[in-house]
Amino acid sequence: MLALFALAPIVASYATYYFFTPSKRVNYGKLLDPLPAATAIGVRLDGQPFALSDVRGKWVLVIVGGPECDAACTRALYATRQARTIQGRDQDRVARVWLQPAGASLPGAGLLAEHPGLVAARVDPGEIARLPIDPREPLGILLLDPRGNPVLRYPADPDIKRLAKDLERLLRASQIG
Repeated sequence: MLALFALAPIVASYATYYFFTPSKRVNYGKLLDPLPAATAIGVRLDGQPFALSDVRGKWVLVIVGGPECDAACTRALYATRQARTIQGRDQDRVARVWLQPAGASLPGAGLLAEHPGLVAARVDPGEIARLPIDPREPLGILLLDPRGNPVLRYPADPDIKRLAKDLERLLRASQIG
């Protein structure tokens, strides 16, 4: 009877693990397979050299856009700005980077003025192709950890509150960044 009592928690844990797997996940973004740190080298809009490694040490929301910033691009920029702002005192732990292919048209000065702190850069399309974005979508949003590893991928038009909730959970659990 004593042995049965001692083994009951172990048997219960195995039964729960193998037969009652949770069907609901907590995160909103699509969890990415472990990949090496993302690299993208290009030029900022002001002509300064840019490397994605420049923003390491922070959680980074990367907006990968096409050659033009259309309505979907504007919504993605807005969503990431709002999700970062919702973090309150932790918003300094989150950086935002907007990558466009080299040769893309210059965004309007008004668009950049609406997004203070946004790092906008043009990179080689080959560099963009190596990022884990959905190739079927012309626009993508990635979340990189402080070491530069891609963690989550979001749809082009994300739910701001759910994106902010993902960021909040990661910032609360993270000891780095």
